[in-house]
Amino acid sequence: MVTKQPRILIVGGGYVGMYTGLRLQRRLRKGEATVTVVDTRADMTYQPFLPEAAAGNLEPRHMVVPLRRVLNKCEVLVGNVTGINHASRRICFRPDEGTERELEYDVLVIACGSVAKTLPIPGLAETGIAFRTAAEAIYLRNRVLSRLDLAAATDDPRIRERALHFVFVGGGYAGIEAIAELQDMARDALRSYPTLSTDDMHWTMVEATDRVLPEVSLDMAQYTVRQLESAGIAVRLNTKVESLVGGHVVLSDGAEFDSDTVVWTAGVRPNPLLESSDLPLDDVKRVKCRADLHVVDTPDAWAAGDCAAVPDLTKDSPDALCGPTAQHAVRQAKRLGDNIVASLRGKELRDYRLAYA
Repeated sequence: MVTKQPRILIVGGGYVGMYTGLRLQRRLRKGEATVTVVDTRADMTYQPFLPEAAAGNLEPRHMVVPLRRVLNKCEVLVGNVTGINHASRRICFRPDEGTERELEYDVLVIACGSVAKTLPIPGLAETGIAFRTAAEAIYLRNRVLSRLDLAAATDDPRIRERALHFVFVGGGYAGIEAIAELQDMARDALRSYPTLSTDDMHWTMVEATDRVLPEVSLDMAQYTVRQLESAGIAVRLNTKVESLVGGHVVLSDGAEFDSDTVVWTAGVRPNPLLESSDLPLDDVKRVKCRADLHVVDTPDAWAAGDCAAVPDLTKDSPDALCGPTAQHAVRQAKRLGDNIVASLRGKELRDYRLAYA
């Protein structure tokens, strides 16, 4: 009698999805289970490298990993997951072309991550530049260089000022690193523009809260602001964007100016796919997880990364949760893969605890 192998279905091919799949294909015995990874892309992007790619300091191909090459023992399906019904162990899968169909599974891993958190700001959809993929990083680099070209060619001071004012919204890791890298790139590029100088350029960081980099200490955040300001970057804390219509930037502190380049890095939110599932979610729509990364009160379901509410056992507060960082995602994926294997073999599960060693 042939026993059916359990199918482990990983929804998402980012940090958690790729590293969990990698862990599973290394640790599973032959015939113990099959692994399927579903994502909208056939590759995984190392997002912390986006600023370096945007500035031209890193080849875009060096920050992208083809999933099929790395997960050579897993099935990789490219397309959208439009719904999850864990009670029946099925997802709705829609390939880029063709008919939507259902995929059955035995064990579910939710690794669909996060999406950019946007706000109903007039003009944002038409003006804002996202910064989450290699293609967007390349576009942003080309955008900055094209604005230098425009400024050097025009004799209209208003067009030049608009072209050379670069605005970044969001003072997290992505925004801080991106504005610093691109300013360095633009300054280097000015060597080829004898009619332009660094004084012609204006760089503005807009942050709605009273500090940047909430993941680090306050002293480090204040040091970062001082470094940015010493480089000529205007940091506007406690400031919100009220309008971007037609490239005219209106801020809550009363400032108004025109800009051709507004980069939106103002945080993330859990993938909205989760709202089309029967999984337990918290008040910000993350999957509720135990410290061992098993979904709360849900057999055969696991989650990690930005889309999961995972207890942070390194903190004193019982309500503390792990932040949406790559450091957590990579480490959680390894623990997640090990715990799935342990679960299949009837062994004890281990809790996730961030270790820097």
